[in-house]
Amino acid sequence: MKVVALAGGVGGAKLADGLARILSPQDLTIIVNTGDDFEHWGLNVCPDLDSVCYMLAGFNNTVTGWGRADESWNAFEEIKKLGGDDWFRIGDKDLATHLMRSGRLRQGVRLSQVTAELCNRWQIRPAVLPMTDDPVYTWVQTVEHGLLPFQQYFVQHGCRPRVSGFEFRGAQDSKPAPGVIMAIDEADMIAVCPSNPMVSIGPILAVPGILDALRRKKWVVAVSPLINGKAVKGPAAKMYEELGMQPSSLEVAKHYRGWVHHIFIDAVDQDLAGSIRALGLDVSVGNIMMSAAEDRIRLAELVLNTVPNTLSGLS
Repeated sequence: MKVVALAGGVGGAKLADGLARILSPQDLTIIVNTGDDFEHWGLNVCPDLDSVCYMLAGFNNTVTGWGRADESWNAFEEIKKLGGDDWFRIGDKDLATHLMRSGRLRQGVRLSQVTAELCNRWQIRPAVLPMTDDPVYTWVQTVEHGLLPFQQYFVQHGCRPRVSGFEFRGAQDSKPAPGVIMAIDEADMIAVCPSNPMVSIGPILAVPGILDALRRKKWVVAVSPLINGKAVKGPAAKMYEELGMQPSSLEVAKHYRGWVHHIFIDAVDQDLAGSIRALGLDVSVGNIMMSAAEDRIRLAELVLNTVPNTLSGLS
């Protein structure tokens, strides 16, 4: 059975890893948000691509949820002493990734090809694709500071400013990265990981052609990133509230209505199941927390088991 996962952030990386532990590598493609990408210290930094790849390679930092395990900070400390920006922490191992990626991009190599090269070095076997090779940048409209680049909102300001909207600059002029549409078209199912619907999945959908391809699919399954009205990690619940919406799995279902067919919600939110079904989505209720590797595998198995036999590539 061929599966495409849409991913961004820590929650996306976790479910992508669970799927990778079950499926054959040739049967899994992970399409990753690049709206978080930005330039820092003159380097191209791709936070969501790196979170997904570090998780799949098995050397992610399990405490912070981002960056590398067993990291050192020598370069960062020296840059601080020299008066460089220190609001975005980059460890030495992580820095090596950004240096290699940036060098290849300056040589004219596409981001999708650089990502494939890094995955090969890290022995990551499923296909990991950026949503686009073109520059797309998420900007957050805030009450206090106006428009902020996403990483300044997220890291420098710690998600504190009140949100009033989002812009995905460059999206209208971008194209899906090579292989993205083909992977979607050939997939038996699409898995929307428990990523922030607005700033992790939203930029992927903003790339022309991707949402149209998803709407052609007969089976798209999403996992809610909210449990009991709160995000497991990140500002999703805060964003919903500041945009005038009740943060809940029901709101996530409304966000995905029209192209998602089935959604997983946590058992504590089972009272929302009826309202979600009224939107036209099927619902599964259970434990969607992924605290350890076995949780990622368990949830991935549940997601895969939703596919009707008539739609799957299984005999």
